Amino acid sequence: MMNLTTPALLFPAISLLLLAYTNRFLTLAQVIRQLNSSSDRGGELVQCQLPGLKRRIMLTQYMQGFGVFSFLLCALSMFALFMEADLPGKLLFGTSILALALSLVLSLIEVLLSTEALSLVVRDLESAKSLGSEQDGSQRVSGS
Repeated sequence: MMNLTTPALLFPAISLLLLAYTNRFLTLAQVIRQLNSSSDRGGELVQCQLPGLKRRIMLTQYMQGFGVFSFLLCALSMFALFMEADLPGKLLFGTSILALALSLVLSLIEVLLSTEALSLVVRDLESAKSLGSEQDGSQRVSGS
C-alpha cells in the first residue's frame, strides 16, 4: 500500500527542477534579446543560431509544461491517497513520474542543443582569431 508521503517526496525535487527550468528560460531570453540588439543581427553566426534558438524555446516550453503537469498530478495523487482512493492515487503518481521523466528528457535535449550553439560560437571565435593572426603576420611582412 502506498501512503501519502510517497508522492510528497517528489514535491521538493519538482519545485527545484521548475526553478532550474525557469533559470534556463531566462538565460535563453537574455541571449535572444542580446542577439536582437546586436549590431551583427544579420551576421552569419546569428543566422546559424536562429533555428537552434527556436528549437530551444519550444523545448523549454514543453519541458516546463510537463514539469508543471507532473507537479499537478503529484498533488492530485496526494489528494486521492488522502481520500483513501489507492488505485487512482497510484495511477496519478505513476503518470506524474512519467511526465517528470519526459520533462527531464526534453531538458537533456535542450542542453545538447545549447552545447551545440556554444560550439558554433567557439568555432567562430577560433576562425576570427586565425584570421587576425594571418592579417598581423601579413602586415609585419609588408611593413618590414
